[in-house]
Amino acid sequence: MRVMGVMTVMAILPKLCLAAALSLCATAASAATIEVTIEKLEFKPAVVKARPGDTILWQNRDVMDHTATSKGNFDVVIPAGKSGSTVVKGDGAVDYTCRYHPNMRGQIEVGR
Repeated sequence: MRVMGVMTVMAILPKLCLAAALSLCATAASAATIEVTIEKLEFKPAVVKARPGDTILWQNRDVMDHTATSKGNFDVVIPAGKSGSTVVKGDGAVDYTCRYHPNMRGQIEVGR
C-alpha cells in the first residue's frame, strides 16, 4: 500500500511543479516596464505599445527638466538626469507632451 502512495505522489509531483511554474510566469508577465528615453528634446521612442497595468518609465538624459503630461491622465515631472514613471490605465491611444517644451510629443498605444 505504501509503495502505491509514493508512486502516485511521484506521478503527480511533476504536474504540480509545472502548474506552479506557469502560475509564477503568468504573474510576472502580467505587467511590464516600458522605457522611454528623453534626449535632445525628444521622447525616444515617440510611440510605445502598452497594456493596462504596465509602467512607463521615462529616463531624462537631457540637462534640463521635462514632463510627460497627458491632460486628465498623468503629469510626471522628470528632472534632468533622473527618471519618472506612471502606470498605464484604460485603453486606446494616449498622447502626451512636455509642458515645458510643447514640441516634444509622445504616444502610448494601450491595448489588451
